[in-house]
Amino acid sequence: MNTLSVACLLGPTASGKTAAALAFAAARPVEIVSVDSALVYREMDIGTAKPSAEERAVAPHHLIDVIDPAQSYSAAQFRADALRLVGEIVTRGNVPLLVGGTMLYYKALTQGFNDLPTADADVRATLDADAARDGWPALHARLAEVDPATAARLVPNDSQRIQRALEIYLLTGQSMSALLAAPRPASSDAAPYRFVPVALEPSDRSVLHARIAARFDAMLASGFIDEVKGLRARGDLDLSMPSMRCVGYRQTWEYLDGAYGYDEMRDKGVFATRQLCKRQLTWLRAIPERVVVDCCAGHATGHVVEAVEQINPMR
Repeated sequence: MNTLSVACLLGPTASGKTAAALAFAAARPVEIVSVDSALVYREMDIGTAKPSAEERAVAPHHLIDVIDPAQSYSAAQFRADALRLVGEIVTRGNVPLLVGGTMLYYKALTQGFNDLPTADADVRATLDADAARDGWPALHARLAEVDPATAARLVPNDSQRIQRALEIYLLTGQSMSALLAAPRPASSDAAPYRFVPVALEPSDRSVLHARIAARFDAMLASGFIDEVKGLRARGDLDLSMPSMRCVGYRQTWEYLDGAYGYDEMRDKGVFATRQLCKRQLTWLRAIPERVVVDCCAGHATGHVVEAVEQINPMR
């Protein structure tokens, strides 16, 4: 069986992925598959930096606006959807291009899964109650006792990841780090494809930090607070949901709750985005086979187009 090479354009937030992807797609029969855990949500446009209608008109986009913010979308769902979509795109005679910054999705796509338990509502409710009483730093300390490797890479207020790691331990009696390190079961569903990562990485992280701050300010100027107000007004969303844990949304929600003022909200949003960027780069730099493009370079977009063209030449 011939193996088809499929380019995956990966990078941290504000690294220029969308511009590079559209530049590649401008003169080619490309369909873009989003690798982004925030873009799946409808009604969340400004704070996720979702491609505009004009940008999406350049090439078909997939896995954007696929679920309601009250729902959840897992890495396993992404893997199944992405493999299906790549197959459909190839069948249509077009070029699939995967683009995004959710590295867990990329890892799931290329490596499959260990036997991790699915979410358990009762366990999560118990952990949420413990956190409400003691605070997430206390649960982080609890995690450090049973899974020090996972705790070491999480900040004490990373509620979503702390909860998941403790949930796995409570359900299996084993640490998440141990389960992830175990050999993965063989899987043949990705066999027709060789996913090749092209990574947009900064030679100067301060340049990326400046972009992050400018983009967050632009989001605020574009009505991001009103977007969050609209989500709050629905009445069926809260900060325990994955959608409202997205960077920027939590900080703006808490600002609207009166937890702090506008300037502090802005600073917290920028800081949280920088922390996300740091995690994304850590994941990226653990991928040995990636093709690296300096996102700070003046011709970064052109370099990406050249790299992707080598992987997916015009047919």
